[in-house]
Amino acid sequence: MALGMKVTNLDFYYGKSKALENINLDIPANQVTALIGPSGCGKSTFLRNLNRMNDLIDGTKVEGQIYLEDKDILDKDVDVVDLRKKIGMVFQKPNPFPKSIYENVIYGPKRHGIKNKAELDEIVEKSLKGAALWEEAKDKLHKSAYELSGGQQQRLCIARVLAVKPEIILMDEPTSALDPISTMKIEELIQELKKNYTVVIVTHNMQQAGRISDRTVFFLNGRIIEADLTENIFYNPKDKRTEDYISGRFG
Repeated sequence: MALGMKVTNLDFYYGKSKALENINLDIPANQVTALIGPSGCGKSTFLRNLNRMNDLIDGTKVEGQIYLEDKDILDKDVDVVDLRKKIGMVFQKPNPFPKSIYENVIYGPKRHGIKNKAELDEIVEKSLKGAALWEEAKDKLHKSAYELSGGQQQRLCIARVLAVKPEIILMDEPTSALDPISTMKIEELIQELKKNYTVVIVTHNMQQAGRISDRTVFFLNGRIIEADLTENIFYNPKDKRTEDYISGRFG
């Protein structure tokens, strides 16, 4: 069983500009939660708060609480390296390291102190299988990750996240740079991943949110307008703005 998260009264600032306002959200374990909304509405900013990636940006300020189990991850005493091990992230463009496929997967485990080759071999096989890449990659583990196609590179990045045994996987538009077939493979993979992990995905693609998510959260101007089961958001939204966005009247 993976872990869920709970966000309460979250405000976030870039300098003096308020990018997120009064965000309250439960992220259930072992489900896919999709974040939708027009460009610049705060989806990716919110996602990056969930593993404190925004800490890396100067002049940002965050208020409120983000609980992983019963621990507020915004507390000063939280080990951010350990936090990002528990909450992994997959970015918009595949970003493999300029190393072999094998070296990409073991990068995290090695940093966390695993040195035993047999153990690392096992992690590589398990992570690549978990990312549905093993069959395609097993005969070229020591070749450059750059020899893989874009879709394979993105699955390698997912394998790299799985290698450190996270609880939660954050995905920021993971298929926006991919062709339709690669997109379909990643979507199928996400459905598999939720059996063992909690997945939060930012997507611009309405159909994708409809296909793969259990819950959908609609952001507008840094606020959550509506969060509900995906079928309710798409077929029976409570807020007119949600309906207008879903039906393509704006955004």
